[in-house]
Amino acid sequence: MLRSAGEASRRLVGVDVARVLALIGMAATHIFPGFEPGGDLHLSHAVASGRASALFALLAGVGLALTTGGIRPVRGRELRAARAGVLARAALLTALGLLLGALDSPPLVILAYYGLLFLVAVPVLGLGSRVLAVLAAVAAMVTPLASHALRTTMGPTPVAEPGGPDLLMDLFLTGTYPVLTWTTYLFAGLAVGRTDLRRWTVAGRLLAVGAVLAVAAKVLSAALLDAVGGAARLASSVGDPVDTVTDSLASGLFGTTPTADWRWLTISAPHSGTTLDLLHTVGVALAVLGTCLLLVRLLPRTLFLPLAAAGSMTLTLYSLHVLVLTNGSPFLVADRLQLWLGHVVVALLAASVWRSTVGRGPLEALAAWLDRSARRAAGGRRTPTPLRSSV
Repeated sequence: MLRSAGEASRRLVGVDVARVLALIGMAATHIFPGFEPGGDLHLSHAVASGRASALFALLAGVGLALTTGGIRPVRGRELRAARAGVLARAALLTALGLLLGALDSPPLVILAYYGLLFLVAVPVLGLGSRVLAVLAAVAAMVTPLASHALRTTMGPTPVAEPGGPDLLMDLFLTGTYPVLTWTTYLFAGLAVGRTDLRRWTVAGRLLAVGAVLAVAAKVLSAALLDAVGGAARLASSVGDPVDTVTDSLASGLFGTTPTADWRWLTISAPHSGTTLDLLHTVGVALAVLGTCLLLVRLLPRTLFLPLAAAGSMTLTLYSLHVLVLTNGSPFLVADRLQLWLGHVVVALLAASVWRSTVGRGPLEALAAWLDRSARRAAGGRRTPTPLRSSV
């Protein structure tokens, strides 16, 4: 049982603050170039590339856990109803992702991948935190190896939005956010959402474990890569200049590593989908979530209200972000910093007004309606949960 309504609200604020930080980071990597004119990695990519989207994905798992019982997973008829609700949300996310992906907009849209991740979540919604944590660890170790092995039998895949006859293959294996390896974030998020996030000790543990994991993964990757020949060895395996490979290791890949040499599995570059990339980004996500949960308790809650409002409607804001960046949009400006700041400021202001006057974001309201309808059709009762997900 929750100790108080205020405490439950503070828990929700911490999760939503983390979620909007992920959205802001993703927007930055979509808007700013990977490198400065002088050749240095852009600050936005140094901070957020690969990490923001991983945080977004992990928090999707947290949200699923919170809407299906929190620390006490629903059982029996309510579990069947919850699974129906998640299936309905998966359909919405997939359809919306494919529609946005068809636009002439720079971001490689993540939502269709999320839809398939939600399908993967359905069989494991009744599991507890420890089992889910084990699944996350196994996925981090095994899925990069499975991806590498499966892709050795395939030709090169262009960087593009998923679609056409290879849609499921793109979403599951070869795309920018491949579901096979991203199950790590899903299981980790579900495991976190099955813990008691109202406790100081849990938030502190997330911060400490996450920080250690993030640093250890980077250190181990650097040592392993140096031991197998470094960027020069990787460059020779694909026939690219060393500088090109070095830049890719800094700014990131597009979901997978080349299959020409197993040594690519030692890297931890953003969006490489290796074990060490997954462990690093999971660690960062845990640390950010733990920090947000602690800060919301330590500082006046009013400081976080705009962030929490935006974090409660990230599906709507993400979709608007993609639309605003569409080629020919009247909202585009040449100055990248102004464009990014405009996204952030307008999102915080608009979300604050909408949340205080209307309530749920429009797409969040649609997702909630589909969820409720599917649950009722499956014979479930409307069961209140400690926290709600904005996805």
